[in-house]
Amino acid sequence: MTISCLLTRHLHCDWGELCEEDWKMNDAAVRKGERLLSAYKIGGKKVFIITEWDRSVTTILFADEY
Repeated sequence: MTISCLLTRHLHCDWGELCEEDWKMNDAAVRKGERLLSAYKIGGKKVFIITEWDRSVTTILFADEY
């Protein structure tokens, strides 16, 4: 799995390894224009992808950077 693949998943509303409540919050955030957060694993390390509420910036961070 590459970072590019994870970003594509995020852009298609596949929020990765989040609990059901966080999935629902993200689904609502898409409709309301709020911040989005996805979590995945790559090479055994957790990766977060965060898109700001205004969709101006998407940040990719490893868990130790978050």
